Amino acid sequence: MDVEGTKTPRKVEHYVDPTPFNPAVTEEMTPEQERFYQASQWQIMWWKFKRHKLAVWSGVILILFYLCVPFAEVIAPYTANSRDSLHLFAPPQSVHFIHDGSFVGPFVYGMTSEIDMETLQWVFKEDTDQVHRIRFFCQGTEYKFWGLFDADFHLFCPADGGTLFLLGTDRLGRDQFSGLVYGARLSLTVGLVGVTISIVLGLFFGGIAGYFGGILDSAIQRMIEIIRSLPELPLWMALSAALPVTWAPVWIYFGLTIILGLLDWPGLARAVRSKLLSLREEEYAKAAVLMGAKPKRVITRHLLPGFTSHIIASATLSIPSMILGETALSYLNLGLRRPSVSWGVLLNEAQNISVVTVYPWLMAPVIPIIIVVLAFNFLGDGLRDAADPYK
Repeated sequence: MDVEGTKTPRKVEHYVDPTPFNPAVTEEMTPEQERFYQASQWQIMWWKFKRHKLAVWSGVILILFYLCVPFAEVIAPYTANSRDSLHLFAPPQSVHFIHDGSFVGPFVYGMTSEIDMETLQWVFKEDTDQVHRIRFFCQGTEYKFWGLFDADFHLFCPADGGTLFLLGTDRLGRDQFSGLVYGARLSLTVGLVGVTISIVLGLFFGGIAGYFGGILDSAIQRMIEIIRSLPELPLWMALSAALPVTWAPVWIYFGLTIILGLLDWPGLARAVRSKLLSLREEEYAKAAVLMGAKPKRVITRHLLPGFTSHIIASATLSIPSMILGETALSYLNLGLRRPSVSWGVLLNEAQNISVVTVYPWLMAPVIPIIIVVLAFNFLGDGLRDAADPYK
């Protein structure tokens, strides 16, 4: 105390951190947290998608299937419509590696055939004396690659003078495995082309309805309700039957994709509308309007990119329905027809139940259809979870 009895304030030293202050970081972050906060939307979506193991494996399976699209001629040992009159309804040939106790490599046994006089059917049996080694990276049946130039290179081929029917043959001696490989080209691409049409229409009508609202919104919603109220399969059948039978296979293919795309867009349009109704009230959207941006720019540059990932997930889930639609129409002989080959066209051979019971390998196209549809559904689930910002 001083002479007057008052207290003298005590000096306290203050510590000042010399490091610059960063207002964006309130506490020390780990390298993983810092990498997450600095990542883009697509990087975060990819990291979340990788945690969905089933979706990742489904994507790998689909990539393998889609490799058949550009290289169908190389992968298939025969052309799609090659006929073998000596092997009608031939059963699948099993692949072996060991013959008489020694390793030979991948080979198939030859087949002998005889007529069963009671059923009047060809009966095929393996002839273990005929060993037909499978050739790889070989020259085989000639084909026109992509319809542009002649070639004869194959991934694997039957032995010289032998046969290689991994999934049997049909009533005209056409190889089922080669048909499946060629059929993937049409069955898998019809979903992609149809979804592209569906996305364009869904974004257009959904964007108009969600951004402008009012009379336009009401008119588009009534149109969507009318389309969705119609029975899907009978409508597909009616529109497919209206396609002229004299059209070339290419035009029939594009006609089917347009039909499938025109009937699938209402679901996506409603999803786009609901998103735009909420996003158009955001501050950045209002700021763009106040700065004089036209509606087209506001929708395409500011609103749609906000949920692009959701559109991708929705489109992925729509592809299986289009593949099944093409398969059903071709199975009923209302879609693609020979010489075009799709999985539905191959299943058209199995319409008679008596034929299926005697030759069950004609149902082989069902297997890739199930695998592809399940893979797309699992992939779509993974993309949808990865695109959800609240997970």
